[in-house]
Amino acid sequence: MTEAAVLSIRNATKTFGQRRALDGVSLDVRKGEMIALIGPSGSGKSTLLRSISALQTIDSGGTIQAFGAPVQDNGRVASGVRKLRTRIGMIFQQFNLVGRLTLFSNVALGSLGRIGGVQGLLGLWPAETKHAVMAALHRFGLAEYAGQRANTLSGGQQQRGAIARALVQKAKVILADEPVASLDPVSARRVMEILRELNANDGLTVIVTLHQVDYALRYCERVVALKAGKVVYDGPPGGLDKARLIEIYGPEFEDVFWEGAPQ
Repeated sequence: MTEAAVLSIRNATKTFGQRRALDGVSLDVRKGEMIALIGPSGSGKSTLLRSISALQTIDSGGTIQAFGAPVQDNGRVASGVRKLRTRIGMIFQQFNLVGRLTLFSNVALGSLGRIGGVQGLLGLWPAETKHAVMAALHRFGLAEYAGQRANTLSGGQQQRGAIARALVQKAKVILADEPVASLDPVSARRVMEILRELNANDGLTVIVTLHQVDYALRYCERVVALKAGKVVYDGPPGGLDKARLIEIYGPEFEDVFWEGAPQ
């Protein structure tokens, strides 16, 4: 693991039956980077994020480290991964809020790693958590919805709530797996702007998987492209011209190439 890296992946491979979702992926992520993971469906983007957060194991022979400590090694999740997870916020496409709970309670759940499960289950949030929750909701334009059940909110509101939860968690790395795939264009841009703001102003390291290549080029300083489980591009957005993107996605990509994209 390099000195400035907060995440280090070495030879990560993951097989599901006969299919190899990851194929020898090696990657270093430096503190304060905002990285887009792009690639066709089934290229391994979500598998890689889930492996970094130890939601699934990689095959033996590979290693993943976070903040200089092992997440998993040789097919096994490390014993100290629970502590590491308190510093890694995971944001999902489907928001992962508890629908019957209020938005306030959902965001407060981000503090469970520090205050303990019993307090959280009873809703006995300490003053520090209450202040952090309301500050995060206010920051993301959600304060007026604090007492509203999560399942009554729009998709964009729920996703902003999920990001607020990661902020209350005090995460140093945010892994966002297709966070805008279920959102309308206005809500999607707002979520991407929030992630970029957290990266630029709060110094958080952000890795976001995206199907919208234009969002990757617009919001991220580094783009990593996967194809059939392998890294086929790792560099600045400017290096992804139309021809390179067609190589990654296939010739049909040209049919849906957006207006104003790099030529």
